[in-house]
Amino acid sequence: MTDTHMTIPAATTAPARSLPAPNRFRFWAWLRSDKRAAISLAYLTLLVLAALLAPYIAPYPPNEQNLLDLLMPPSQAHWLGTDDLGRDTLSRLLYGAHNALYAAFLAVGIGVTIGVPVGVLIGFVGGWVDELMSRVIDGILAFPPLVLAVAVTGALGIGLTNAMIAVGFAFAPVLARTMRAQTLVVKNALYVEAAQGFGASRMHLILRHILPNAIQPVIVEVTLMLAVALLAEAGLSFLSLGVQPPESSWGGMLARAYHYVEVAPAQMYAPGLAILFTALAFNALGESIRVLLDPTVKRG
Repeated sequence: MTDTHMTIPAATTAPARSLPAPNRFRFWAWLRSDKRAAISLAYLTLLVLAALLAPYIAPYPPNEQNLLDLLMPPSQAHWLGTDDLGRDTLSRLLYGAHNALYAAFLAVGIGVTIGVPVGVLIGFVGGWVDELMSRVIDGILAFPPLVLAVAVTGALGIGLTNAMIAVGFAFAPVLARTMRAQTLVVKNALYVEAAQGFGASRMHLILRHILPNAIQPVIVEVTLMLAVALLAEAGLSFLSLGVQPPESSWGGMLARAYHYVEVAPAQMYAPGLAILFTALAFNALGESIRVLLDPTVKRG
C-alpha cells in the first residue's frame, strides 16, 4: 500500500493594508506640504505665547511713563522707541497683542454662537420660518458691519468687550446665511433620508448628520473673520470706541502715533505692521484650510 503524499501549498502572506495615518501625522504632513499654512500657524503661535507671557517678557510695565524720554527712536534701552508719554513701545505692543487676540476671538465666538444654530435651524425647518428669517438676515446685512458695530457700541457703552459684542452681532448674519445654505444641501443627502427612515429624531439628525457635514465652510469663514475682527478692533480703538486709555491696544497706539507722524514716524510702524502681519496670517491660514477641505483639489 503506497503512501499518498498530499502537498500543502505554502501559506502566502497577504500584503498588509496601509492604515490611515493618525490625525497628528496628517496634520504635520499638511504643514510640510503647505509652507504658507506652516508660516502662518508658527507666527500666530508665537503671537499667542507673546500675549500670554507679556507680563514676564515685556521690558517695562506698559503704562510706566518717563517724561524725559518722549518719542525716542529705537535704541538699546527701548528697542522700538517710546511714545508721546515716554512709555516703552515694545511693552505696549506685547500687552496690546493680548487685547487684539481677545477681541478677535470674542467677536468670532459670539458670531458662531448666534449664527451657526440660527442657520441650521432655518435651513432644516424651511418653509415660512426660512423665508422670514432670511429676510431679517438680508436686512441686517444691508448695513455696513462697522457702522452696525458703532451703533451697537453706542447703545451698549464704550469699551472693548461691548465693541466686540457689536462686531460679533455683525458677524452672526453672515455665518447664519452660510450655514443655512450648507444645511439645505446636506439635509437632502441620502444618508440623512436613510436616518429619517429609521426614525431618527430631528435633534439626532442635526447633531449627528447635518452639523458635522455642513460645518466645513464655516470653519474657513471663521479663520477669515478673525482677521476682520482684528481690523475692526483696531479701527474702533482708533476711534476711541474700543480699548480705553491707559490700556494698550494696537489701534490705540496707531491713533496716538498718528498725531506725531511728522515728528516720530517710526511710532506707527510697530502697531501698523503687527496688525498687518496678524491679519495676513489669519487670511493665509483660512485660505490654506479652504484648499485642504476642498475635495476637488488634488493633493500629492
